[in-house]
Amino acid sequence: MKLKLVAAVAALSLSSLAHAAGDPKAEALMKKSDCFSCHAVGNKVVGPSYKDVAKKYKGNAKAPAMLADKIIKGGAGNWNAVTGGVPMTPHPQISKADATAMAKWVLAQ
Repeated sequence: MKLKLVAAVAALSLSSLAHAAGDPKAEALMKKSDCFSCHAVGNKVVGPSYKDVAKKYKGNAKAPAMLADKIIKGGAGNWNAVTGGVPMTPHPQISKADATAMAKWVLAQ
């Protein structure tokens, strides 16, 4: 049952990629990582949708660097109402440059 749920969530997440905006290279980095296991462009999965993240940080010049740090170090607390307190896992293997590109992709949604 759990495997079917994960597969359904993954399929739904990938289907919303067709409507995604932003740098295709950054999107490819995200597809290689586990980003779409917990996030989708237009709907909440475990974490908030990328559109909701973009809306929350719209106009915030510090957002790309802050989100890049969260991608690398993980995070918790900012989206508890959405996630039920599930933290974002750290991704220390992702470089600061790649994490920044990924954050900018998210903010372009």
